[in-house]
Amino acid sequence: MTATAPGRAAAPPPAVPPRSVTAVVGLLIFFEVMSGFLQVGLAPLLPDLADHLGIGSADLNWVVSVQLLAAAVCVPLFGRLGDLYGHRLMLRIALALIAAGTVVVALAPGYEVLLLGRLLQGPIAALLPLEIALVRDRLPVADARRAIARLVGALTLGAMAGGVVMGLVDSAFGDLRLTLLVPAVLAVICVPVSFIAVPESEGRTGGRVDWAGVTLLSAAMLSLLGGIGGAEGGSWLTAGVLGPILLGAVLLAVWVVVELRSAEPLVDVRALADRRTAPFYAAAFLFGVFFFGSQAPNSTFYAADPEVTGYGFGLSALAISLVLLPASVGSVIGSLGTAAVARRIGYRPTLMGAFGLVALSFLQFAVLHGSVGQMAVGSAFLGLGIGLALGAMPTVIVEATEAARTGIAAALYNNVKTLGGAVAGGVFASVLGAFTGSSPGEPSEGGYVAVWVVGAVCAGVAVLMTLFARREESDDHSSPSV
Repeated sequence: MTATAPGRAAAPPPAVPPRSVTAVVGLLIFFEVMSGFLQVGLAPLLPDLADHLGIGSADLNWVVSVQLLAAAVCVPLFGRLGDLYGHRLMLRIALALIAAGTVVVALAPGYEVLLLGRLLQGPIAALLPLEIALVRDRLPVADARRAIARLVGALTLGAMAGGVVMGLVDSAFGDLRLTLLVPAVLAVICVPVSFIAVPESEGRTGGRVDWAGVTLLSAAMLSLLGGIGGAEGGSWLTAGVLGPILLGAVLLAVWVVVELRSAEPLVDVRALADRRTAPFYAAAFLFGVFFFGSQAPNSTFYAADPEVTGYGFGLSALAISLVLLPASVGSVIGSLGTAAVARRIGYRPTLMGAFGLVALSFLQFAVLHGSVGQMAVGSAFLGLGIGLALGAMPTVIVEATEAARTGIAAALYNNVKTLGGAVAGGVFASVLGAFTGSSPGEPSEGGYVAVWVVGAVCAGVAVLMTLFARREESDDHSSPSV
């Protein structure tokens, strides 16, 4: 997906003076802090957003799903366009689209306009791959590795700060629109900053963009998710549901054929059929389902007024952000501790343990959700499992892949995970919508229990996928490559 610098007969003078390298990386770090802030900062505000727009908890899942759908297409597309025309150029375009989308979200007068804004935010998932391509192209290997580590750390830091800061701002302003303008201002600032000192990548690849693949994948996902979304009332056997789902399945099949015949496919679907890696990609898809799909339901459960719905805690945005904080901390601890755990037991057992911990956490939610303390403890273990999975899964997939295809494998992993998240929004919206509560537009408590059980089942199946994947000679105790 990303280009590397071509070989040179003699090392030319660096295009970026050494004194400016720190400044350039600092700017990229700023973009990643913004990225993490935007991706997580909206979560505690989702219940207030539903009230502001007059939509139900089931419809709220689409606010998350639409952005992930756009991201699933934008990540490979922007990576390919960066290889062809320059990663800095595509970084600037991505930042401009993200800024426009964030402003639209903040000022959206209705649900449809809000979804348009979230669609425009899709390129946010492409920022990190574009930045990694830039630093690998312009910096020496050692400096590039340090820069990439800082970028990933900045993304995590921004994510941790996003929920808490947005909760504090909402508590201080008491106005949802003003609160949403804070990340909008941050995103808008990033656009002119990208013109200050960021150099363009030098490496270029030939070829073209697989526009047929882009179009077919987008149409297939929209059709599938539209059909799933139409089943929110539990009516799966209707023309309005089955028609779009069947059309989406046909489009997806055509897309696979087109990708297999393309010399430069958008997504390397051949890897999905490889017996060594297919189970891991299936696990990555399921990971996307429970990782992204549980965000909106958990927030709306925390915010639900127990006197009206019979469940929930009636928490404010600030309180929700604080309850979600243990999950963020657990995720950071898990991702940072993955290498240490894997050195003792191996990467495959670490990944299986991570998925098992996630499954147990969701089961705890399903059984014990009567107090904030119970939910906070479950969130901490859920975050720990997710952090371990985030740290272990790329290494497991890459090490099960041929050495010459590791870059493609890493990109495909991100695509599959994001697609799982996009599908999850529609599936969980349908699950919640199938359980009608006493309050109009709100699901019953059983809807949330069903969501958590589905999350536990997905994590449990991911354990089995990892367990029965075809083993290679030394796939467990090898160290990750950077």
